[in-house]
Amino acid sequence: MQIQDLPYADPGVPDARSGPRFLRWLWRNQLGGQLKSLAWGLLHFVSVSALPFCVGLAVQAVVDRSGTRLALTGGLMLLCGAGIALGDTFLHRTAVTNWITAAARVQQLLARQAAQLGSALTRRVAAGEVVAVSTGDVEKIGWFVEAVSRFTAAALTVVVVCVGLLVYQPALGGVVAVGLPVVALAVLPLLPRATRRADVQREKAGRATELASDTVAGLRVLRGIGGEELFLDRYRRASQEVRQAAVRSARMWSLISAIQVLLPGLLLIAVVWHGIHLARQGRITVGELVTVYSAVMVLNYPLRHFEEIAMAYSFSRPSAKRAARVLSLERSTAAEGIREAAAPRGDLYDPGTGLLAPAGRLTAVVCGDPDAAGRLAERLGGHPTEPVRSALLGGVALDELPLDSARSAVLVQDKDPVLLSGTLRELLDVPASGAVRAADALAAAQCDDVLDALVQGSLDATDPMDARITERGRSLSGGQRQRLALARSLITDPEVLVLDEPTSAVDSHTEARIADGLSRLRSGRTTVVFTSSPLLLDRADRVALVHEGEVVAVGVHRELISSEPRYRAVVTRETDDELAAADKGALVGARQETEDIEESA
Repeated sequence: MQIQDLPYADPGVPDARSGPRFLRWLWRNQLGGQLKSLAWGLLHFVSVSALPFCVGLAVQAVVDRSGTRLALTGGLMLLCGAGIALGDTFLHRTAVTNWITAAARVQQLLARQAAQLGSALTRRVAAGEVVAVSTGDVEKIGWFVEAVSRFTAAALTVVVVCVGLLVYQPALGGVVAVGLPVVALAVLPLLPRATRRADVQREKAGRATELASDTVAGLRVLRGIGGEELFLDRYRRASQEVRQAAVRSARMWSLISAIQVLLPGLLLIAVVWHGIHLARQGRITVGELVTVYSAVMVLNYPLRHFEEIAMAYSFSRPSAKRAARVLSLERSTAAEGIREAAAPRGDLYDPGTGLLAPAGRLTAVVCGDPDAAGRLAERLGGHPTEPVRSALLGGVALDELPLDSARSAVLVQDKDPVLLSGTLRELLDVPASGAVRAADALAAAQCDDVLDALVQGSLDATDPMDARITERGRSLSGGQRQRLALARSLITDPEVLVLDEPTSAVDSHTEARIADGLSRLRSGRTTVVFTSSPLLLDRADRVALVHEGEVVAVGVHRELISSEPRYRAVVTRETDDELAAADKGALVGARQETEDIEESA
């Protein structure tokens, strides 16, 4: 896989049982690229390590006054130089390719998981964690997957050089063969502590980022209540904790780096001291001493990769753990379905509550529990967060349809819809039937003042469709964001549209006009609105009251408000005391009426 071939046609099915298993799965799926990187790495490192032998041969040729051997050694050095240049160039190329393709694979897996789980993802995992995994964690995972092949090439080179030194000069080669494993493995006892400190730093950084994100998101409210300084102080304290944790982590990694410099230096001193002693005894030549000395010096280069792989694993292990946690989440229903992709038509029915939304009608649902209403809305769209009986559309269970077909048949807009940054034209460029124009949807959602606000807030756009919307629509009020989201849903013109509290942030006059526009634009289409607003309820063809998980009353708004106390309590916001008093008054009135009838009889 090359960078230009991205994205993957199929990123595969990951082994998400744990972080290390996920890393191994990624490495296996890039075996071709890893082998290429290993081959080029071996060429590069072996060529670098062969230079000391060439230098030793050249020195000995000068000592022996042999021009032929000196010329031959010069040719070998040119060959080593070409190997170094070629190996380094293609090692860098393959390493970057492995890094980017591994990160891209993880991002595709996360995007596919988010698309399959839908809103259930943020119910199980914090949204900030999902963002962290898909940004910084992806880079750390790609770094480790790429570094494995370079580390393997470096380790094999160290083994080859040690064997070569033992054969070339056993007396000095034995010292190097004993000392190098000590140098390479000396930092292992420090790695667990360094990893723990790095984990603490990332945890505190994540908390600080989450606090900053929450502060920015609620800045308007904080200013209204004068809470900016309070949250600013909290962020200062969190930032200082991150700084202190980063300093502690940096101290440990600096100690590891110092050991990686100190021990090779001590080994080099030991080799030189022992080599000089052997040279004085005439047991080795000057060229052999120079060769071994140069080899130990050059080995510092591949040995640095031992420290890098330790750091890469230390940083990527918690990242892989978080990614595996997200990727291990499963839908309560299968995404592929067992039926053909044809979208059914007909009534929408939920067996769990007994809710029936007749085809082509506007059905309003009143539910006193907002969380239960949200779960019911997701179930009607085929996105249950827990294993339950599936909703039926035209008698066909939605969980038996492929996920794409179910979503194209039933669109669910939750109570907190998200507006992505970009122009209004891009926001409204969604898969649609083509029967509803953008202008009609915006008019039905009463977005005239929203369009004016977008134009006024834009520097160079005269057409509202070209005006830019900031991230999550933060420059707009809650009601304006809600109406734009409603217009986006209306443009799609699905067979069934489920709206969860679509007008909770708008005033009553605007809400009344939205109710008229929604009824007019969705005429002949199945629409389900979860609301407790009398203005919307009064314009619904059918109203259902859901109480304690089941439909307990069905009718029209004016009938239910007068005949059903539980419905009236939700719609008029009556308290329990007021409801009890109303029931008591009704009971007294009924008793008085009975007594009057008995007296007249």
